[in-house]
Amino acid sequence: MRIISGTAGGRRIVAPDGQGTRPITDRAKEGIFNMLLSVVAIEDARVLDLFAGSGSFGLECLSRGAHHVTFVERDRKAADVIRKNLETFGFADRADVRNSTVESVLRACPVVDLAFCDPPYKDDVWAELLPTIRADVLVGHASRPIELSGEWVELKRRTYGRAEIVIAEAVEGTR
Repeated sequence: MRIISGTAGGRRIVAPDGQGTRPITDRAKEGIFNMLLSVVAIEDARVLDLFAGSGSFGLECLSRGAHHVTFVERDRKAADVIRKNLETFGFADRADVRNSTVESVLRACPVVDLAFCDPPYKDDVWAELLPTIRADVLVGHASRPIELSGEWVELKRRTYGRAEIVIAEAVEGTR
């Protein structure tokens, strides 16, 4: 795993040991950022990386000039790896790592420009989670098609191997 572009482009990302996280492939991540080019400006964006794992998506956003990224990861070891990556790349002052559940963080989270949601493939949390995400744009990553709720309008959808990617925009007035 590596950062694809920006100030840290080409540098390797440390991932947590074990099977507790499932890093997004570089190919899928590159595809997501290509799709986002016409949807949202990453530079100066406020980003939420939910079920962050290694933090690959949020680190990529910071490398591309995001103003601030909040990483949410309930596994303590994975959260520690994200903190280490932030220090290594010099992004710690533009990020916050919450070692907590996604649900508890979303209850108190302000609206952000972009949210990346990548729950464990075994969990089907979309129906409960989508109405609680307070973001202008959402990137969903799953192993099966994501059914959007009424708060979201689909903009783009792609498949990369087993990964299903959907980019959606919040319906005006629902945030």
